[in-house]
Amino acid sequence: MPELPEMQALSERLNALLAGTTLSRADLLGFSSLRTYAPTPDSLLHHRLVSVSRRAKYLVWEFDDGVRIVLHLSQAGRLDVEEPPKQTRPRGSAVRFVFAPEGAELEAPGVGVLMREYGTQRKASWWVLPPGEEGPLAGLGPEPGSAAFAELIRTSTSKRRLTTDLRDQHVMSGIGRGWGDDILHRAHLSPFASFSSLRPEQRESLLSAATGVLDEALELERTRKGGLSEAKLGGRFNVHGRAEEQCPSGCGDTLQRVSFESYEMTYCPSCQTRGRPLADRRLSRLLK
Repeated sequence: MPELPEMQALSERLNALLAGTTLSRADLLGFSSLRTYAPTPDSLLHHRLVSVSRRAKYLVWEFDDGVRIVLHLSQAGRLDVEEPPKQTRPRGSAVRFVFAPEGAELEAPGVGVLMREYGTQRKASWWVLPPGEEGPLAGLGPEPGSAAFAELIRTSTSKRRLTTDLRDQHVMSGIGRGWGDDILHRAHLSPFASFSSLRPEQRESLLSAATGVLDEALELERTRKGGLSEAKLGGRFNVHGRAEEQCPSGCGDTLQRVSFESYEMTYCPSCQTRGRPLADRRLSRLLK
């Protein structure tokens, strides 16, 4: 799933490309993807896109009347930038937005942005929100880099597993399974530890790891061009998705996984769990 670094860099590219243009078409290609009924997408036609920004893993498009389009790519959603816009309907298509330079005729070619999904699940979603309505943005936790995020890391007494709290968007937002695994590995913390068990120095290590991992990822993402079209984005992680490979820290151990129903978590026993393996859930037992 695209996480904070991918979505931040994508929002920057789209803002540079589209801010100041006018929405000329909004073609609904997957009817389950639109999660609101009012305002309608057509009510934004002829309106100027003021900015493209990001909140957590969501893209936020703000128009000159205060209405916002919010997009969430979920696990396998992607955005293709089309110059000129296409008329095709690829498998998994959800919606195509077409923007024209301000003042141009609506029939001008402009730029297309296609949201589509790989795989069979259809979870990529978008909302059209009137001024003042937060929709899916309501209740999101603090983001890495904020004072509230640092305070949460330093003071939380949660007894849930760290891997759970890191991925819970209502606790802290922007981090998912991928960067969560890499952050915990850099911090040398077990995914099954809890905030309540951490010493002050471990909390600082976690905060430093979150900042460092995400800053480096964002720097890399800013070298990407166009939209976010790759079917698989996992190659950018140091740890996540690399079970059975050598640990990148040079400790000599092999990365291991814990598999859940719909995802897996990757960690290094030597670096994170004092050499003790965490049994795969498929074995019906977890060692702590």
